[in-house]
Parts: sequence; structure tokens; C-alpha cells
Amino acid sequence: MNEFVYVSGRHCLDFAGTILWRRTLRTELLEKPEDLRHWVDGANLCDEMDPPSSGSVADAQRLREAIYSAVTASLTGSAHRATQEEVSLLNIAAGGPLPALTLSRERDTTSTGSPDNVLSLLARDTIELIGSAEMTKVKECSNPDCTRLFVDLSRGFSRRWCGMAECGNRIKAADYRRRKKLQSID
Repeated sequence: MNEFVYVSGRHCLDFAGTILWRRTLRTELLEKPEDLRHWVDGANLCDEMDPPSSGSVADAQRLREAIYSAVTASLTGSAHRATQEEVSLLNIAAGGPLPALTLSRERDTTSTGSPDNVLSLLARDTIELIGSAEMTKVKECSNPDCTRLFVDLSRGFSRRWCGMAECGNRIKAADYRRRKKLQSID
């Protein structure tokens, strides 16, 4: 089972991060229905989701790529545009029903739904992000191999890494080793 991370500050960006190293090793984290269930559970998007199918996984992968493309297109402006197919996929998914919320007499809430309901939630989150002022705070990780996107809410807008455990420590350790090697040459 894949271990997912939720470090991006938005569900849609965490979901886009379910494929790693897009420019180099392309590592797919959503391969099986259990992977999709595990991601949804970790993101706390739906308390009781219908079992996903292999078709649900394929739909999720297509939506994930549309999310990534639309957000990166918004980051780069006119340098890149999401395709009409990707924009249509986002709009169609966003128009679907959301997970149902119920309230108990004890004021406990529960969300229930299908994988399609969760995908609708993610598509809406993407469209809301792109249309919001928060979009100006979206960055790509500074690790040249990493393609994870995140919302930089740091003081001074200085966050560089998707996460310290994922990329920050790795790059800092490599820089340290490089500096030590250069010192030993001198």
C-alpha cells in the first residue's frame, strides 16, 4: 500500500501529487482501487465511500492529470494552457453531486458517497483554487526532480519545498555533502 502525503495545503494539490517525479521517474501511487480508498481516507474527504473499482481509479487518474495541467497552466500563464478536454473534464466532474453530509442528534457529522462524489469535490476544489487569490500563492517544489504543487502560506512567502521530510531534507543533505566534498578538495 502506498504512503500518501498531505502537505500541499489543498486537497486538489495533494491529489495531483499522487504521481511523483513527473519529469523523471514517473511513479504512480494510484494503481489499485485500495490505493484510491486509502488516499480518500487519509485526506478525510469521505467517511464512508462506496468501494472504488478499477474504472474509478482510471477516472481518478484522468481527473488528477486535468487538475495538474489546469493548475500549472494557471501558474505559468500563457506559456501553457490546459486542453479543452481537460477543462471539460474538470467542469463535468465539478458539476456532479458531492458526498452527502448527515448530522446526528449528538451533533456528529458523517459524509457518505461514491468515488465520483469525491472526484466532484476535488474538481470543485481545483476550480475554486484557480479562481481565487490563493492561486498567487501556489508554487512548485524547488527540488528539480519533484513536481509537487503546494500553497505557500509561510511568513514572507519563503517556503521552497513541498515538505521537509520529502524534499527539503534530501536537498539540504545533498548540498551539505557537496560543500564538504568541495572543502576536502581545497
